[in-house]
Amino acid sequence: MRLPSLILSAAASAAAAALPCAAATPALTLERIFANPPLAGTAPRALTIAPDGRHIAWLKPRDADPLRFDLWVQTVDGGRERMAVDSLALSSAPKALSEAELQRRERARLSASRGIVDYQWAPDGKALLVPLDGDIWLAPLNARARRITSTKATETDAKMSPGGRHISFVRDQNVYVQEIPSGIAQALTTGGGGLVSYGVAEFVAQEEMKRSTGYWWAPDDRRIAVARVDESPVKVAVRAAIGSDATRMTEQRYPFAGTPNALVSLQIHSLAGAPPIEVDLGKDSDIYLARVHWLNADSLVVQRQSRDQRQLDLLLVDAATGASRTLFSETSDTWLNLHDSFKPLADGKSFLWASERSGHRHIWRWDGSRLTPITRGDWSVDELLGVDEASGHILFTGFAETPLEKALYRARLDGTGEPVRLSQPGGWADTVSDGTGRTALVTRSTPTQPAQIALVDTATGKQRFVRENPISATPYAAFAAGHQAYRFGTVKAADGSTDLHFRMLVPPGLKPGERAPVFLEVYGGPGVQRVQRAWGSLLHQYMLRRGYVVFQLDNRGTPNRGTAFEAPLYRKLGFPEVDDQMAGLAWLKAQPFVDPARVAVYGWSYGGYMVQRLMTEHPAAFAAGISGAPVTDWTLYDTHYTERYLGNPAQDMAPYTASDVTLKSAALLRPLRIIHGLADDNVVFDHSARMIAALQKAGKAFDTAIYPGQTHAIRDPALQLHLWEGNMAFLEQHLGVGR
Repeated sequence: MRLPSLILSAAASAAAAALPCAAATPALTLERIFANPPLAGTAPRALTIAPDGRHIAWLKPRDADPLRFDLWVQTVDGGRERMAVDSLALSSAPKALSEAELQRRERARLSASRGIVDYQWAPDGKALLVPLDGDIWLAPLNARARRITSTKATETDAKMSPGGRHISFVRDQNVYVQEIPSGIAQALTTGGGGLVSYGVAEFVAQEEMKRSTGYWWAPDDRRIAVARVDESPVKVAVRAAIGSDATRMTEQRYPFAGTPNALVSLQIHSLAGAPPIEVDLGKDSDIYLARVHWLNADSLVVQRQSRDQRQLDLLLVDAATGASRTLFSETSDTWLNLHDSFKPLADGKSFLWASERSGHRHIWRWDGSRLTPITRGDWSVDELLGVDEASGHILFTGFAETPLEKALYRARLDGTGEPVRLSQPGGWADTVSDGTGRTALVTRSTPTQPAQIALVDTATGKQRFVRENPISATPYAAFAAGHQAYRFGTVKAADGSTDLHFRMLVPPGLKPGERAPVFLEVYGGPGVQRVQRAWGSLLHQYMLRRGYVVFQLDNRGTPNRGTAFEAPLYRKLGFPEVDDQMAGLAWLKAQPFVDPARVAVYGWSYGGYMVQRLMTEHPAAFAAGISGAPVTDWTLYDTHYTERYLGNPAQDMAPYTASDVTLKSAALLRPLRIIHGLADDNVVFDHSARMIAALQKAGKAFDTAIYPGQTHAIRDPALQLHLWEGNMAFLEQHLGVGR
C-alpha cells in the first residue's frame, strides 16, 4: 500500500504558526474543561429569525446552571439582547413530565436540559410560544407571558397555527386545538389511549427518521393532517432503568430489527367538526410515513418510504377526499437518505426538492410534470434553507469546494450560473434562514476560532456579528497560547483508490527520534462526519498537552461525499469501515513521531461498536480501547436504522451474524474498557450486557464503567468529569503515559 505524505492546509499551518509558544500557558485540566462557564464561550442553541424578519431568538444557558435554558431575543439591527422569557420566573418547581415527553426529549438529545427546551414564533413575529415543564405559555415581545394551559397532564409538541389564531398540542395521546382569544380548547381527536396515539411521532420516526412531529397544520388554518399510530404489533422490551436511588421497570414498545413496526396511518381533520378523512397511503401497511407537507390549502405531498428503504414515493393527496396519486419516486440499489429539503412554491403546484439521483444530493424543481435540476456537480448539497421567488434565488448549505467545509450558498432559482458562496472559506458553517432566504444566521467556526454567529444579508453578503466570540474574550484565553490547529490530510482507502480525509494533532516540541502515543477517536458509522475544518473538542487539546497524537479519519460510509462513498457499507457493517480505519492506522504508525506500540482507540455509540470491532478483527493492532454505549449485536437495534444498512434479518440473517461483535469476543487480546448508561433506551444496556457475558465466557479480562440513571449520552458535567478521569487512568495504565 502506498503511504501518502501529510497534506497540511495552508490556513491551519498559518494559524498554528501564529499561536504563541505554549511554554507559559497554565495547565488545561479536565476539571476546567467540564466546569462552568464553558471555555470556548457560552453557545446559544435553537437560533431562529422571526417571520417578520425583525428579531432573532435563541436559548441561552444560565451562568450558574449550564443545563437550564432561558429564551433571549435581539432586534436584527443589533439592538440590546434581552431575556424574553425567564424559565424560573414562570416555573420554579417543575412537575413530573409524561413518559411521552421524556422520550421525546431523549430522542432530541435534550433529556438533561431544564427550563425552556423549545419554542416557536407567532406568524406575525410579535410573540413566542413557549412550552415549559409540561404546560404552555404565550410570550408577547412587549408584554408579560400569558399561561395557555395549566393541567396535570403534559402538553407536548405545541404549535401555533399559520394564521396565528389557534394553539395546538398533544395531550394524553390526542391532538387538541385551543383558540387564543377565547381560551376554549377542543379535542380534535378522541381515540387516543393505550397503544393508540394521535399526533405523536413513533419511536423510529423520532430516533432515526428525524421526524419529531405527528401532525401538520394546513396553511389556511382549516385543517390538520394527523398521524394515527397503533403500537400493538410492536414487540415489548422490558427495560430496567437502573438509577442511583431506585430501579424503574419500563415496558417499552421497541421495534427490533426484523420485527413488526407500528401501524401508521394519516387522517385529515377539519376544525369545523367534519368527520376525519382517511388518506390513501396504498395497500401495503408495512411502510414508513417519512414526511408530510401541505402544498397548498387543499392538497398535501406525503413521502411514503418502503420498508426496505430503497423506494420513496411522493404522493399528491386531495385533502377533501384523501385520494392520492404518485407524483414521482426516488429509488436506490442500496438505501435512500431522508431529508427536510422540500419547499412549496407560490403557484401551489410546484415545489423544490432534494434528490440524490445524480449520485450527489442536489436541488431539483418539480413543475407538476417533471423534475429539472437547479444545482449540479460532483459535490453535495446539505440542506435547502429558503426560496426568494421575487428575486429568483434559493439559499442552501453544501460542500461545493470540499467536503471538509460546510458553507452557505446562494443560487439562481432557474438553475443558471454557479452558486455564490456567502460564508468565508476555511471553516464550517451551520445556518438557519428566515424562509425566504433573504436573511440568514450563520454559526461558523474554524480550527482556531470557536463558534461565531453572524447575521447575513444574502443579497449583498454583508454581515454583522451577533456573537463575535473572539478567543481573547473567552475563558479559553488563558490557555490559547498552547492551542494547536488540526492538520488535515488524506490516505487511500482499503480499496486502494478512494481518498479518505483525516485530521490530526501532533504534540509540539518532539525531539528527533521521539515517538508519542496516539489517541485515535473513531465514529465510522453512516450519517456522521467528524473530519471538519471546525473548532474541535477541547478534550483533544487536553490529550495533546498530555503528550498524545490525536487522530480522526472519516472512512467510506460517512456522509456528504455522495452515494458511491456511502454504498460500501450496504449489508457489510463492520467491514469496509474497519478496513479503512486500519489503512489510516497503517499510515499513522509509519510516521516518525508515532509510537506504533502505543495506539489507543476510543469511540461512542457506533464508535463504541467500531472500537470492539477493530480490537477483535485486529487483536494486536491497538494497545488499548475504550468503547462507550456500543452496539454489539445488531438484532438488538431498531428497524429503520438497522434494516437500512443490513436488510431485514427475518429474510436474511447472514449480514447480522457477520456484523455481530459478540461472536468475536474470544479474539480480544488487549485491554478494553466498556462504558454504558443503565437507562439507555437507544442503544439499550443489553448490548453491553451481551458482550460482557461473551467476554466472561471466553475468559477475557476487561474494565467496565456503568452509570446508573444515565441514558445514551452522559451530559452531567460532574459525571463527564468522572468518566474522563477514569478514561485517562485507564489509558495511562496501559500506554505508560505520565510514567
